[in-house]
Amino acid sequence: MPDDKNIWEHFQNEAADVFTGSESRLSFLSAGFRAGEKVLDIGVGNGRLEELALSRGADVYSLDPGERTIENLRARLGLGEKAAVGGSDRIPFPSDHFDAVVMSEVLEHLAPDAMLATLAEVRRVLRPGGRFLGTVPCNETLADQQALCPKCGEKFHRWGHRQSFTPESLSASLSGRFSAVSTEKKFFVTWGALNWKGKLQGAFNYALFYCGLLSDGRQNIYFNCKK
Repeated sequence: MPDDKNIWEHFQNEAADVFTGSESRLSFLSAGFRAGEKVLDIGVGNGRLEELALSRGADVYSLDPGERTIENLRARLGLGEKAAVGGSDRIPFPSDHFDAVVMSEVLEHLAPDAMLATLAEVRRVLRPGGRFLGTVPCNETLADQQALCPKCGEKFHRWGHRQSFTPESLSASLSGRFSAVSTEKKFFVTWGALNWKGKLQGAFNYALFYCGLLSDGRQNIYFNCKK
């Protein structure tokens, strides 16, 4: 199976335009950050969540397995040692340290055992009453994104996804570690990245979403819970 780290080192550094459509989702997630609040973003993408959090006065930390990704983030945003290389199952920060931990479009990349370890670590580094929030794809059919390696013939998910969630299954997983668990379907559109045809399609999809008719594959699950 291709190394997920290599996949995301490429997209986060050589092909960062892939994250253009994430603006609406990241703006939504960062809207509640407060000045002075310690926020950890796990799986940094193009670093846009960090930028938005900093603009709101948050004290921002980052964690990602990609060494080049973290080096570039440190250079661009001046985060220093607050941006660390590592995995979510062994978070290299102190216990009871953060007011909020964000994992947006990350949990689906983890195998079930790694996810359990990750949830334990997130709980450890959160302060009492701290928030854990993020998004995952909604009820994804993993086989629809299956690819074949032309070199070795192995099949793999083109984005490295290993799990699929419904609001109910995600809520059940989070409830084992956190309280006040909320999961709900969301539909995000980054209007500024679309031409007029894309905006028309986006408006049509919004109408379907509010009528409960939009297919799960076009939606995200937003989760929010507390330690």
